[in-house]
Amino acid sequence: MASSSSSPYHLLFSLTVLLLLPLSSLSADPDPLQDFCVADRNATISVNGFPCKPISQVTSEDFFFSGFMKEGNTSNVFGAIVTPGNVLGFPGLNTLGISMNRVDFAPGGINPPHSHPRATESGVVIQGKLLVGFVTTNNVYYSKVLSAGQMFVVPRGLVHFQKNVGEGKAYAFTAFNSHLPGTVTVPTTMFATTPSIPNEVLTQTFQVEEEVINSIKSKFGA
Repeated sequence: MASSSSSPYHLLFSLTVLLLLPLSSLSADPDPLQDFCVADRNATISVNGFPCKPISQVTSEDFFFSGFMKEGNTSNVFGAIVTPGNVLGFPGLNTLGISMNRVDFAPGGINPPHSHPRATESGVVIQGKLLVGFVTTNNVYYSKVLSAGQMFVVPRGLVHFQKNVGEGKAYAFTAFNSHLPGTVTVPTTMFATTPSIPNEVLTQTFQVEEEVINSIKSKFGA
């Protein structure tokens, strides 16, 4: 009797597990259904990735990328530059759910607070010393100063940054579980949009006078 009375609960549990199992596959880019799908970047339509280039047009060069060989130009307001290795410049990554960046820092340079809406990020410091930090949705701040060879991870969508706190230049490689993770950079998103976010929104948000907002906008050419 006990066995028969519990069977509906067993069935309900089994159905729940079956429904939840596919959710893990939604945590990153969809799994590919072929060996590869080299991006056709000339296509006029793309849905969650680029259409595949015809196999007859695929070459070895589609699977190799040399963009990380040279130091990036850090002559900008932040003293840092990101060299992306995503599907936009490396078509062989299309649908594979991975990409990388090289991030170069001048002394004192910062990769300012930003987030990646479509990917978790991991990274390793190759040269120099970086302060790496991120903030959770509960406004808890986690950080650590890392040296060459040390690794970090930033959960998907959380605001984070890296700042060079060493005496010389620094650089790191970062990796993502998306072929195009996207980047939302906080300062430029707030103060350098087109068209601009109204000053009345920004003054109320940051509780400052309009002159402060205009001063910040001017630093980003807005």
